[in-house]
Amino acid sequence: MSYFDSMRETLETQISKRIERKRRDVFLRTDFDDLGGYDQVGRVLRQLVRGGRLLKIGFGLYARARLSTIDGSPTPIKGLRDLADEALRRLGIRTSPTRLEQAYSEGKTTQVPSGRRVAVNKRVRRKIGYNGAIMSFERVGPAPR
Repeated sequence: MSYFDSMRETLETQISKRIERKRRDVFLRTDFDDLGGYDQVGRVLRQLVRGGRLLKIGFGLYARARLSTIDGSPTPIKGLRDLADEALRRLGIRTSPTRLEQAYSEGKTTQVPSGRRVAVNKRVRRKIGYNGAIMSFERVGPAPR
C-alpha cells in the first residue's frame, strides 16, 4: 500500500484496523491521537460505540465489545473487574486484591467478594463501568503523610 492509498482510507477504517490489530481489550482515546484531531477521533469512537464495536467504560476509556446472543446489545469481551484492572494499568495505577478478597482466599471469611471493588496504590478520580455497574476503589499501601 502506498502513501496515497493510506490517505484515502477513512479515519473510521484506520481506527477499526488499529483496534483489530491490538491484543488488548481496553483502549484510551490517546491511542488514536496520531490519526486525527481530538474532535474527529471522538466522533469516530462515538460511531463505533453506537455500532456496538466498542463500549465506553469511562472518560476516554473504551473496551472491545461484541453483540450479546441474548438480546443483541453490546457487551464487553471481559468482565468489569478485568477491564478495570487493564484500564488502571494503562493509566499507570497498580492494582491488587482488596482486603475482603484476601480474607476470602485465606479462608478467614465465607463471604464472596462482589468483584466491583479494586485496591489501588494511589487516588483514582475516574468512574469506570458500564450499564450502571461502576467500580469502587480501595486505597492500599503506605499511609498518606
